[in-house]
Parts: sequence; C-alpha cells; structure tokens
Amino acid sequence: VFDFDMPQDQQPVAKPENGVYCYGLFLEGCKWDWSEWELAESDLKVLYVSVPLLWILPCKKAELRKFPWYDCPLYKVSTRKGVLSTTGH
Repeated sequence: VFDFDMPQDQQPVAKPENGVYCYGLFLEGCKWDWSEWELAESDLKVLYVSVPLLWILPCKKAELRKFPWYDCPLYKVSTRKGVLSTTGH
C-alpha cells in the first residue's frame, strides 16, 4: 500500500530515503492553492494546472493515514481515451 505527502520543499536536491518523488501531473477542474496548501476552485478559463511534487511512500495498510478522499482516475494523456498501458483495455 502507498501513502503520499506533498513536501513544502518543491525542489529537493537529493532522492528520498524511502519512496519516490513524482512530478509532471496536472489537475483538471480545480487548482492548487500554494498559500493554503490545498485544493481550491479553478480560475476562470484555466483547464489544467500543475500538481505539486508528490512524495509516494510505501507503508503497511494498518499505518495509512485517515482523511477524507476522492477516488479519481489518473490519466497519462489529456484526451482520456485510447488503450490503457496498464491493463491493455
């Protein structure tokens, strides 16, 4: 199982001791509020915004943090169609 964090230092100079950093993702239909460090309503006429650097951490299922969440898809391309490289469908 994996947990995640969004480190305040968005330009780390070394790899993490545990897990991986993930960057290059985008949000659609909302934005990242850099001052409040949370999701917010999107700005008018702005479809996509960058996601902050994510730190993906392996953990035991019993150690997962509990917080409200939304199970949403993650697409590799903005068209949201075509053959999925993970499942072949």
